[in-house]
Amino acid sequence: MSELRQNKVTRQWTIFAPERVGRPRDVLRCAGPAGPSPVIDPRCPFCPGDEQMVLSLILELPDGHGGWRTRVAPNKYPILTPDAGELASDQGVYVTRPGQGRHEVIIETPRHNEDLAFMAGEGARAVIETYHRRYVDLSREGNPAMTFIFRNHGPGAGTSLAHPHSQLVSTPIVPPRIRWQEEMAQQYFNDWGRCGYCDMLRIEERDRQRLVLENASFVAFVPFAAEAPCEIWIAPRRHQSDFGSLVDAEKADLAEALQGALYRLARKAGDPDYNCMIHTAAGQRPDAPYLHWYVQILPRLTCEAGFEVGSGIGVNLSLPEEDARLLR
Repeated sequence: MSELRQNKVTRQWTIFAPERVGRPRDVLRCAGPAGPSPVIDPRCPFCPGDEQMVLSLILELPDGHGGWRTRVAPNKYPILTPDAGELASDQGVYVTRPGQGRHEVIIETPRHNEDLAFMAGEGARAVIETYHRRYVDLSREGNPAMTFIFRNHGPGAGTSLAHPHSQLVSTPIVPPRIRWQEEMAQQYFNDWGRCGYCDMLRIEERDRQRLVLENASFVAFVPFAAEAPCEIWIAPRRHQSDFGSLVDAEKADLAEALQGALYRLARKAGDPDYNCMIHTAAGQRPDAPYLHWYVQILPRLTCEAGFEVGSGIGVNLSLPEEDARLLR
């Protein structure tokens, strides 16, 4: 039987219909690469020795042996640029403003074939450190309305270059979807006097049916109202609304939790294409009692059809409890 579930914080509904998994072509899995990738690809702009796209480095973390571990550079094909200006104009019901902001590439490793799921621990920690430094630096430079850090894995998730990398986009506006999510979180806080995400963590830790892994600082679980099969959220145990509030010990734990979650997706769920996103308070508000930042890993295992696109209601082909059991 199908089932409707609601995320009480966001008030978003999801329909679970596991019986539909048998339909032909319902689940689209990534076939994977045709063969092994080289350690260094001379045609790749992110590999050492052929770095046309990273001539203007923003940040580089050294590896301690004369080389580099991570790099940050402006995206060669940005969706926003820092010098676009800020003047807005309106034409009746329409409003325009320059595409002012930042779009950066975070090159996670000099090795072309070293995915984050299989890196050594120090490599994963360097990636998290790079995320955090750029996030904090941008908030100090200009306090953008929103800074979004994300990682696309596989062509079905929007990846255009195979070399392991993430991206950062900062915008001068807060999108309506983000505002709505934060308003729903504030409404939950107004109704109950507590952070809804903290309540969610307490339920998941107590129930443990949807738990995937945990450590001293983070809990990774399949959400009760998951949007897609094998979706994973990674949330800090300590209440913090802003990703910039992360402390050093938590950075190491986040690297461990993120790498563990991605490793399980690769080994247990067939290495699906996915989008990995850090959801954090718009406007860098570290003291918002109703917001709680988290990492969302959203596998691209299914294709949205007319009902999902038109209604905004997701249809999940598997149950979160079964997905969590698989990933554990």
